[in-house]
Amino acid sequence: MNTRSLLLPAAAWLLLAACTPAAPPTGVAHASATAPTAGSVVEPPATRCNDRSGWNDPAAPLRVHGNTWYVGTCGISALLVTSPDGHVLVDGATPKAGGLIVDNIRKLGFDPGDVKAIVLSHEHFDHAGGLAALQEASGAPVFALAPAVATLRRGTSDRTDPQFLALESFPPVADVRVVAQDGVVRAGSVELQAIPTPGHTPGGTSWTWRSCEGEDCLQVVYADSLTAISDDEFRYDDDAAHPGYLAAFRDTLARVAALPCDILVTPHPSASGLWDRIGPDAQRPLVDDGACLAYAQAGAERLEKRLADEAARAAATTP
Repeated sequence: MNTRSLLLPAAAWLLLAACTPAAPPTGVAHASATAPTAGSVVEPPATRCNDRSGWNDPAAPLRVHGNTWYVGTCGISALLVTSPDGHVLVDGATPKAGGLIVDNIRKLGFDPGDVKAIVLSHEHFDHAGGLAALQEASGAPVFALAPAVATLRRGTSDRTDPQFLALESFPPVADVRVVAQDGVVRAGSVELQAIPTPGHTPGGTSWTWRSCEGEDCLQVVYADSLTAISDDEFRYDDDAAHPGYLAAFRDTLARVAALPCDILVTPHPSASGLWDRIGPDAQRPLVDDGACLAYAQAGAERLEKRLADEAARAAATTP
């Protein structure tokens, strides 16, 4: 069945955009012949991860596919993409979780010092909070899109972020570099392609790469959060205060919907049902080529509801 036919009429604009093919991702990642078998848990977890797990609950590291490994906590994702000549770490989780990620990298048998680049989904404390510790452990630079760079260096956001007034600060990151114009971050033979996805934050970024186990090559998408959530001051429909922000968010949703996408992972694993698809309690297939489309559709529905709520509040306060 063509999954694009499942879109609701309220998101018809998303359907049209999703029919536009995305540019082929450049990243390729190959599995190490000495790595544990696919889907295996390196050691039994102290607790079972599920959608209700806390952000800092420890998780056992495990293989996602090829040389893509889950090294985050039960409640916040982090991925390690490895090669014999250098690794890329995706996301830093919370300040408390940075050390847990380093421990998970070591449990897999990898050296944190071989991480040559760190990238992130977005510039909030629950995903950027551990970056400073991870940079200290690895010596690797952090690569981010331009709108996120100043926030990472300060450890605090500003009014360009919808959640600004409700956000916690985090340890500033010393070495932050702007992602190259082609959007590719490389470490050894690993290449990750940045997909600009502003909306949840100004610097929101999704990442995609091709991961192979022998001849079994799959497109992995680490799709950024797509929730329209803000503090009490920010309004997505206020284009005068935030020029182009709503349009950019809608472009993001269309872009994610159109991505080639075999395996979807999200910064909050519960947002993509990861613990139902991976690890010892998996009940559903990990691979789903309609997952990015469904994820974007859900984000579009939340955005339209948010806009309707904003309009209703504005009408209620108008004399």
